[in-house]
Amino acid sequence: MIRKHKLAVAIALALSATLPAAALADVKVGFVATLSGPSAAVGQDQLDGLKLALDQLGGKLGGVPAELVVEDDQQKPDTALTSVARLIERENVDVVTGLTFAHVLMALQPKIAETDVPFIGTVSGPSPTAGKLCKPNLFITSWQSDTPAEAMGKYLQNEGVKRVSLLTPNFVGGKDKLAGFKQEYKGEVVDEIYTPLNQLDFSAELTQVSSSNPDAVFMFYPGALAISFVRQYRQAGLSDKYPLYSANSIEGAGVAAMGEAVFGSIVVDTWTPGIENQQSRDFVKAYEEKYGRLPSAYAAFSYDAAMLLNAAVGSLKGDVSDKKAFNQAIKNAQFDSLRGDFKFGNNNYPVQSYHVFQIVKGDDGKAQFKMIAKDVLKNQADSYADECAMS
Repeated sequence: MIRKHKLAVAIALALSATLPAAALADVKVGFVATLSGPSAAVGQDQLDGLKLALDQLGGKLGGVPAELVVEDDQQKPDTALTSVARLIERENVDVVTGLTFAHVLMALQPKIAETDVPFIGTVSGPSPTAGKLCKPNLFITSWQSDTPAEAMGKYLQNEGVKRVSLLTPNFVGGKDKLAGFKQEYKGEVVDEIYTPLNQLDFSAELTQVSSSNPDAVFMFYPGALAISFVRQYRQAGLSDKYPLYSANSIEGAGVAAMGEAVFGSIVVDTWTPGIENQQSRDFVKAYEEKYGRLPSAYAAFSYDAAMLLNAAVGSLKGDVSDKKAFNQAIKNAQFDSLRGDFKFGNNNYPVQSYHVFQIVKGDDGKAQFKMIAKDVLKNQADSYADECAMS
C-alpha cells in the first residue's frame, strides 16, 4: 500500500513538472510519519486528517494551490533523517508535518536546527523540544507528551486512588508519559513497567500487575500495542478488578478493534470524539464518511495543523518564500481548532485544556466517549516551557 502511494505521489510530481509555471503548487507540504509496522495506524490517522482538511479547502492553503509529498519513516530515526533530507533538498518543500514518534523527532533535531523550514508535529512532543531544545521553526499541534498523563494523574489523585500500576513502552515518549503522571499523582506506584516498543504479548506484565493488586492501572501504548493490551487485560480478568486508565492509547479505529474489552475504560486528552462543539461534530461525521472509521486525536491534530497552515499562508497572501516570516505567521495564526481555543506558548507548544472521558456502549452498540470530568487541567502550558529561551 505504501509503495503504491509513493508511486502515485511520484507520478503526480512528474506530471506537475510538465505544466506551465502558473499551474504548479504555491505551497509544497512534506509529510513524514510512521506508515508501516505495528503503529502504522497512528501515522495513517495523521495523514488522513491532513488530507481531509486539504479536501475541504479545495486542495489549497491560504487560497493558493498546495501539493502534498508523503514519506514513511518506518518508525526508524535513520529513515526519517533520509526522508527529511529528501523533502527539503530535493523536493524543496515549504513545510514538513507529521512526525509520529518521539525518538524519531529527537533524532531530527540537528536537521531541524540547520534550516528555517517550518516543522509542525502532530503527535510526538518529547520534553527536551519543549524546553532547552525548543526552536523557532518547530511547532507542535498535539501536546507535550507529559501533559495528558499529568491530567490523568491529577484526576486519580482527586478521586482518592491510593495504589497504581503503570505500564508503557520503553522509549522517550513512554517515559515522558509516566513522568507526567507521577508529577501530579502522589499515591503509591506499585509497578512501573517498561516493555519493548514492538511487544504485543503482555501476559507476563499482566501477571505481575495481578500480583501487585493495585487499586487501578494506568497505561500508555500506541496503535496495535494498545489493541493487544486492552484485549489481553480483559481476557486476564483484570477489567473487573482494576479500573483501566490511559492517555493517548484508546482511540480511532483501535476502539472498534478492542471490542467489548474497551467498555468502561477511562481516557484523557485535549480532544476526543466526545468533545461537544459543532465544528468537532462536523469533523467526526466527515471523517467517518470518508474513511469509514472513527477519527483519533492524531487525525484531529493533523486536521488542525492544516487549518493552522491555511491561516498562516493566507496571512502572507500565499508567499511563503521567506521562511522566517512563514514561521512567525504560523506562530501568530488565528484559526478555529477542533478542540476550541488554541494558542501556542512561548515554546511553540499548545496552551490548552484537558478532559477525562469514559468509553461507554452507545444505543447502536458502538463505543462512545462520554466526558466525565471537564478541564481537569485548564489552559495548561507544559511543564518545560520555562526552560525554553524563546519569548
